[in-house]
Order: sequence, then C-alpha cells, then structure tokens
Amino acid sequence: MKINKKALAILAGLTVGMSSTAFAATADSFTDVPKDHWSYQALDYLAKEGVIEGMGDSTFQGGRTMTRYEMASIVAKAMQKTNLNYGDQTVLEKLEGEYAGEIDTLKKQVSQNTKDINDLKNGIAGKMELNGFIRVQYDHDKYNHPVQNGSELNKDNNRFYMNLNGSYKVNDNWKAKFQLEKNSFYNGGHDHENESGSWATDGKDAGRAKRWSGHDGDIQRIWVEGYNPHSGSWISVGRAWRGLGQQNVLFGTESDGFQFGVPLKNTGLTASGFWFSSTGAGNHESWYGVGTWGNVGHSAGINLAYAQNSKNKGDVYEKDTTHLVSWGDQTVNYDKAYVLSGWADLCKDVRFITDYVKTNADYQNNSLFLRLNYRNTDLQKPGSYQTYARWYRYGTNGTIAGDDEWSSLFYNGSAGSKGWILGVKYVPWQNVEWETLFSKQQQISNSNNKRTLVRTQMDFHF
Repeated sequence: MKINKKALAILAGLTVGMSSTAFAATADSFTDVPKDHWSYQALDYLAKEGVIEGMGDSTFQGGRTMTRYEMASIVAKAMQKTNLNYGDQTVLEKLEGEYAGEIDTLKKQVSQNTKDINDLKNGIAGKMELNGFIRVQYDHDKYNHPVQNGSELNKDNNRFYMNLNGSYKVNDNWKAKFQLEKNSFYNGGHDHENESGSWATDGKDAGRAKRWSGHDGDIQRIWVEGYNPHSGSWISVGRAWRGLGQQNVLFGTESDGFQFGVPLKNTGLTASGFWFSSTGAGNHESWYGVGTWGNVGHSAGINLAYAQNSKNKGDVYEKDTTHLVSWGDQTVNYDKAYVLSGWADLCKDVRFITDYVKTNADYQNNSLFLRLNYRNTDLQKPGSYQTYARWYRYGTNGTIAGDDEWSSLFYNGSAGSKGWILGVKYVPWQNVEWETLFSKQQQISNSNNKRTLVRTQMDFHF
C-alpha cells in the first residue's frame, strides 16, 4: 500500500517519541526539537494542523514515554480532521483499531463530564446567586439650630452595613429573590436599643410606630420576577425596594405591590405600570400609575411617570407622613404626582441628569434634582473614578417617599430643604469603591437651620 508524505508525517508524529498533551503550538515553539531533527517536519505539520500539542512550557518532551490514553487522545483528535486523503485515512483507521478501547473510554469520560457540568448548572449551585456589599461609613454631620442656641454633631449615621441579595432560578422565565440588610452603628452616642433604625415602642420613642422592615439583619424583602424572552416584557411581584424617576425623587423606598414593563417596538423605550403599597405601620394608602423610560437617541434618555393615590377609594393616610403634613392650622394633602426626568451626555465623559417632580398639593408641591457626572467607576478596573456635583430643592409635598440616600439629604418635616453636594468615587482595588462627599444644606422655610455634611465610606462588593 502506498502512503504519501502527508500520511507518513501523521504516522511519524503519532508513533515516534510517543508524547504530547494539550496545548496548541507549532514545532517552532518546541525548544527541545531542533530544526535539523528528523522528526521536526512531521511535528511541525501535526502541530499546525492542531492534531498534536505541546506541554505548555515550550517543550515537546519527546523522550518521555507516552501512555496509551495520551496516544488515543491524539488519534481521536486526528480522526476529527475532514480533509484527509485516502492514505491518511487508512493510517488513522489502523490506529483507531489499535486504540479503540482507550478511545471509547475517553468518549465515555467526556460524556460523563458533560453530564456532571449540566447537573451542576441545573442544581442548586447553578440556580442560586448571591451578591451584595459591606460598607464602612463615617459622617461628620453638623447641624446648626439657631432656635436651640447652638449646633450639634449627629453621630447616628456612622455605621457598618451589609446588603445581601439572593436570587434562585425557578425556571427559564421566573426567579425568586430576597434582600437582607443589616446596620451596625458605631458606639458613639447612638441609641443601640434602636440598632435596626426602626422606631422603638417604648422608652424615649414611646408611641412611635415601626414604619418599615428596618435593617435588623432579617430577610426584609421577598419577591418574584418573571421575564418573557420573546417579547422582552417582565414583571416584579412582592415586597421590594422600588424607585420612580431617574434619581428616585418621587418614590424610592420599600413597597408591597407589583411593577411590569413592556418594550415599545422600534423604540428604545419601555412602558411600565405599577401599584405600590406602603409598608409603614398604620399606612393603608397605595399608589398606582404608569411610566416610560429609555434612550431617545445615542446621547440622551427620559424617565417619565404619573402616580395617583388610592385614598379616594377608601384608603387612609397615617398621621404625619410626608404626604399629609400639618402646617399651622392647615392640613396639606395630595393624591396625584408627576415626574419628568432624563439624562444627556453633554460631551465625552460628562453626563447631566435631572428630575422634576410635581404634585397637586397646595404648598411646596414640587422638587428638583440636578446632577453632573464626570466619568464613571468600574469595579473591575482599579484606578477608575467619578466626580460629581449635585443640587437639589425638595418641597415637603414635592415627593411621595423619595430616597434620602442614606440620610445624605436634609429631610426636615414640613420645612422642605435645599442644598448642594460635591463628591468623588474611586476604585482603589478590584470590587472596592471609596466615596467621599461634602454638602451644605438648609431648610427652605428657615434658612438659618443649616447642615454641613462630610461623609466618607468604602463599599466592599462581592
């Protein structure tokens, strides 16, 4: 039988020296195979064809005895080539017969490994996801109270904090989720009997109700999320932290209820509907409405929402909430709210964000929040950073339950507040973000009641 040069190269490369394992290379990469060695041409051909591979340390190690399983692995790989001529195929058929048992064992092992990987993906380990961060935060938070004849330093927000989020894949369309939060405040004047941040029912806070789940280390929030991969629509049902608007000025807190989204065809927008019910003790009101958000071009986006309260359906407010405020002899309430917000890239690395909220209250019925960002942090890129400047004006009836951003905003009852914030974020190490901010704020109704806040914190993400 005539075997051509190509077939001889295969046979020589497979039989002489009996060595190789799994790292692709050419013979030029094998420092222990001289170019004038008789086997160089065969090894070079087989390496370029992807049939043989070196040891991963720039050597071929031809002096080492090859096991039958290593030989069978090479034969099996050579058999995958589809452009072999008759002579090549004849040689490989003989080798296949010689190592048939080992090749069959290797195939079974590959099948078992594939099954084990799929079982792992479909088991608890493959369905369960955990992520979150641990924060170390320190505030120098100085309040000036002219009526109280002096100033004071608020130490209540110095904390160690953990946020843990869990997700379990129920099937291809549904996930069950939970969130756990834990505050541990520094021992520096804070009321540790009230560690979770919820109001006590005895002692100095007697009679004040616990208004939400708190940060006591229990699993506070549980909900499910459904997703339709064909339409891109989704729904969230249960108790979760939810927000409305670009910066959560209108609403940004825990709620019971649901929210759904439907992508609008041929646009970059998503249409949404929602129903949020307060989790505060004694609160029976709920808010429902519609919204839309998304990109409008390559360098701008919008976030719009309209919300209405269900009090006209028999639900009632709890006394002294932010949306039922006693001001002198006048009681201010409202049942409709609007948010107009969006963002625009002014130039490279510079983004402008704005939120405007208006309600149908008669007093302090609007809020405005402006933000300018320069660059962005990336937790995977140490050295990345962001600087920002912010200005806000919150009317006491210009928000439903806006996010106070870890008490960095000066919410103060019926007085309203306004102020500015300068800050910087920096990633010193992978998955670690350091943020420092400086802020000056004051009450709208009493400009002499002022606050100066310096905050620094580090978040360790996992």
